[in-house]
Amino acid sequence: MVPFLRHIEEANFQEGALLLVDKPLEWTSFDVVNKVRYAIKHHLQVKKIKVGHAGTLDPLASGLLLICTGKFTKKINELTELNKVYTGTFKLGATTKSFDAEMEEDEFYDISSITDEGIMNCATDFIGTIEQFPPIYSAVKINGVASYKRARSGEDVVMKSRKVQILSFKILKIEMPFVDFEVECSKGTYIRTLADDFGKKLNSGAYLTRLRRTMTAGYNIENAWPLSTLIEAIQQKEKLNP
Repeated sequence: MVPFLRHIEEANFQEGALLLVDKPLEWTSFDVVNKVRYAIKHHLQVKKIKVGHAGTLDPLASGLLLICTGKFTKKINELTELNKVYTGTFKLGATTKSFDAEMEEDEFYDISSITDEGIMNCATDFIGTIEQFPPIYSAVKINGVASYKRARSGEDVVMKSRKVQILSFKILKIEMPFVDFEVECSKGTYIRTLADDFGKKLNSGAYLTRLRRTMTAGYNIENAWPLSTLIEAIQQKEKLNP
């Protein structure tokens, strides 16, 4: 594994650093990269510094984002390819067009016949290699244009399926209509799609109300910097090393 930065005073951002960052809700992954890049540029007093992330998180998701700087940006593809772990919550009995809480509920289903046993068995059915259709409201590009842009312009968007792997799918708590879960999956898995497919499997509907990435490429959220703390540490380093 690539060693990650534990102490800011040890950082050599141009030679390369791997930063584990806890992405806040409502921030895009690109927002986080820009914030970190801006702080590092001011610290180093340079006009340019390579900074990138390994694996996008939706704005409505929080959790572990791997940020690479300098020469470590060459490792981004390698890190992106590895498995991820998420925790989150599905809401049964309703759907949204975005498969998450970004949009209003649009269809409703009776969930009175759904049992805890049925929910547990449903999760087991998804373990292994499965086919998914990414949400039309996603950053997947179709002829160079993000599908969400096409969808929001009113275009009839058709997504291509992809094969992904679900290595584990645990149901942590059931308080109808909400189901808490933990899933380990391969690169390219859309948990929003998993929520939608989960609802369909139960002859109902479901969408994602909460998502947090707790592990990626073997790195754990427990070792991540809160974004504000990281920025303050970089700024303090600037003061200590003018």
